[in-house]
Amino acid sequence: MSTTRWLDDEEAQAWRAWIDLNAQLSARLNRELQASSGLSIADYEILVALTDPDVPGRSLRMYELGERLQWEKSRVSKQVSRMEARGLVRRRHCADDRRGAFVELTETGQAAIEAAAPGHVALVRQLFFDGLSAEQVRSLGRFATTVLARLDES
Repeated sequence: MSTTRWLDDEEAQAWRAWIDLNAQLSARLNRELQASSGLSIADYEILVALTDPDVPGRSLRMYELGERLQWEKSRVSKQVSRMEARGLVRRRHCADDRRGAFVELTETGQAAIEAAAPGHVALVRQLFFDGLSAEQVRSLGRFATTVLARLDES
C-alpha cells in the first residue's frame, strides 16, 4: 500500500504561487496582445513557431506544430482554421501523405507577428523580467530546464 507524500507548507505555498502566476500572467498577456494587435496568445504561439529560425520555409506539418506547442490535434486544426480564415496562415496538402498537411506562414501572418512582437516582448520584460536580478533569471532558467527534463523522462 503506497502512501501519499503530501506537499509541506513551503512546497504547497510555492505550488499555489506558481499556479496563480501562470494563470494571471497568461490572462494578462492574452488581454494585452489581443488589445494591441488583435492576435490571441494561441495565434501568437503559432506565428512564433512558424517564424522560428530552425523552421525551413516558414512551414510545418500539422503534427509537428502540435508537438512543438504540446497541443491536441483537434486544437491545432481549429486554431489553424481560424487563422487561415484571417489570412495569417494557409494549409498546403502534403504530396507524400494524402492525410497530412503543412501550415505555412503568409505575408499577412509575417506582418502580424512583426507588428505584435515588439509590444509583446516589452510587456513580458515589464511584467516578468524587470523585477528579477540576473541571478534570479539564471535560477529560473535552471529550474525550468530541470522540470522540463523530468517531464521528458516521463
